[in-house]
This record gives sequence, structure tokens and C-alpha cells, in this order.
Amino acid sequence: MKRQELDLALGWAAGEGWNPGLHDADAFYDFDPGGYLVGLLSGVPVGCISAVAYGSKFGFLGLYIVKPEHRGKGFGTELWHQAMRRLGSRNVGLDGVVGRQRNYERKGFVLAHRNIRYELAGGEKMAMPDNNVVDLRQYSIGAVAEYEKGLFPATRARFLEKWLNPPQGIALGYVDDDDDSSDKLAGYGVIRKCARGFKIGPLFADTQRGARKLLSGLAGHAAGEPVYIDIPEANRAAVDLAKEAGMNKVFETARMYNASKPDLDISRIYGMTTLELG
Repeated sequence: MKRQELDLALGWAAGEGWNPGLHDADAFYDFDPGGYLVGLLSGVPVGCISAVAYGSKFGFLGLYIVKPEHRGKGFGTELWHQAMRRLGSRNVGLDGVVGRQRNYERKGFVLAHRNIRYELAGGEKMAMPDNNVVDLRQYSIGAVAEYEKGLFPATRARFLEKWLNPPQGIALGYVDDDDDSSDKLAGYGVIRKCARGFKIGPLFADTQRGARKLLSGLAGHAAGEPVYIDIPEANRAAVDLAKEAGMNKVFETARMYNASKPDLDISRIYGMTTLELG
């Protein structure tokens, strides 16, 4: 897939109601340019899928779309086979929409947990909560990648280089002043402009208190517009926080893996990064 074709694929994703970020393509494509496949019929794009490789052990499938008028003709099956062939023996994850989950089970994928998308209606601009919430740019990419260990199945420092600097968005860190090292990162989150409103992803925090303050600071960037976040249902503290904030459930997916469920600390995952790259 060429870079401009990824814009087309994300446009299709917006049409499916998945609400991708307006500038996601730059970070996606830069991380793994070969990870995006397009299906052509007489030279015209009719379908797509992403098969992004995180090193030699983990991969993620997303953007699996065939245009409605071309469904049921085998194009999706061929795209799937090409994507799985690219990822080879890696443990592969995906976020399956409700209507596709049985199909993924038949292909050997097993449910790890549900992700619930919550929406916060737009409101007045919120002030930065307090001094515990800081501009994440004061931390190196290496420091953020180190913090992520146990929260994502693979190292992704290259991806973070662009993801943490979103146009029309911000990245915030949380510093826990109860910690002996007052500048030690205890959480972080990113918010970016999407086809509709803004979306938070990821939102990682050691405690619900930290997640609450990050959520407040990030949501404040989207004054007057709706805010979305994809929360792992298995983290009850995250679900409780969304409800406490007045957010409503609008969408759900199933996080599934075909080899093994990674050993991740779900209690610290308050928001997934993206449905496209994991």
C-alpha cells in the first residue's frame, strides 16, 4: 500500500464508524510501511488490511475492510491470507467488531477481553488538574518506552516518536508525588483529533487517581467536542472511572490473539492505543 492509499483506508474506517485519528496515517506508515495491504480490482482499491509487525514475535491486524459492493466475492479472504502470511509465526492480536468475532474464532483467535468505547459529550474547557500532570515531552522516548513495559506486548519506541507528538493533540504525563522520586513517570496519555471529536489512546496509569487526573487534563484539550476512549472491560477501575466521568458506552470490540494471551498488567491500562495497531 502506498502512503496515500493508507489515507483512503482510514477514510473507509471512518465510514465504518471506527473514528480513526485525522493524522494517524503518518505515525502508522512511518512505523511499518510494509504493513498495509490493499486489494485492487482492475487497478481500483476495493479492500484493505493492516498487518503490522512489532519485531519478530508480535504482530497486529487491523483496518480489515472490503467495500460493501464487493463483499462476498472472496476479496476479504485473500487479504486475510496475505496479511497472515506476512506476520508468519508471530503471536497476532486484533480488535474484532461484534459481527466478525465468530469468524475470527474459526480462524484460531481466542478472546482475551472486551474493549468498550466510551464517549464524553463536549463541554467547557477544563484547566490542567494540578502539578502532577505534566507535558510528556519533558521525558525521552526511551523513558516512555520503558514505562510501557508490561502494558504492551512489544517494544515500540519508533512508533512512539510520532504518536507522542500528535498534530491537534497533546501527550501528558503523570508524576506521583507520593513516590520517592518525584519526577518518575507514573502514567501517561495521548489525545488526538479524530473524524469526530477527539480520542484518548493510550491512557496508562499506575493508579486510578493518576488515570483520573490524566483523563481530566486530556479531555480539557477537546473543549466543546466529544471525547472517546477504548477501555479494557477487564479493568474495573477504568470502567468505574469512565462512568464517574459521565461517559456513555457507544461501541465495543474483542481483543483476540491467535497464539497466546500476552501477560499484560490490565490494572494499569485505562485506555487502549488504537484499534488499528493495538
